[in-house]
Amino acid sequence: MPRLDRYLSSLLDINRKDVRLMLAQGRVEVDGAKATNIGQVITAFSQVCCDGQTAQANKARYLMLHKPTGVVSATRHEQHRTVIDLLHQPYRDQLHIVGRLDLNSTGLILLTNNGQWSRQLSLPTSKLEKRYRVTVEQPITQQYVDAFENGVYFAYENITTRPATLNIRSDYEAEVVLTEGRYHQIKRMFGHFDNKVLSIHRFAVGKILLDKSLAPGQSRELTAQELN
Repeated sequence: MPRLDRYLSSLLDINRKDVRLMLAQGRVEVDGAKATNIGQVITAFSQVCCDGQTAQANKARYLMLHKPTGVVSATRHEQHRTVIDLLHQPYRDQLHIVGRLDLNSTGLILLTNNGQWSRQLSLPTSKLEKRYRVTVEQPITQQYVDAFENGVYFAYENITTRPATLNIRSDYEAEVVLTEGRYHQIKRMFGHFDNKVLSIHRFAVGKILLDKSLAPGQSRELTAQELN
């Protein structure tokens, strides 16, 4: 991320001494305030104005979407409708997906144009909790709870999953809490018991809960409280 003097010098094709003069004359604003520090860091979403003219006005966007079944967690796909296709916002082509769901899984999808934010959420060290409601073909027992808590071994990758929480809601339904997102992880963890997964619905990522007023396919921007 560039400093303000370097940013304006490159943008306006002037030298940095001229940038200093512009700041001294109060001709530059960053995020609505008069700029005084030439070393101020300019991000992709800083609002920069020079002589009353907007030089940069990108806005960070954060959305939640209720993904329906049969929709791909991708920006483009030749065969299936994508989550981007479900959006009606004019800036939808600027967005990317934070944490995918399988084709037939449903629930909370987060989208943004802020790569730094999405990377922060996706880092393995963040250990961000993702919550799912899962239905299966055969009854769930305490043995499953213990196995999820200890981690399930995946022979193909030669890894053991991180400890996961499984709360039994009924014989055939459970709430699963993961802090990682391996390929088809929930299906494979239940597959350890030869128990077929019938449905997966993600209802929370961290403290962000899927808005119950959103019908499948609908979306809205995150609130300031949800972002914090």
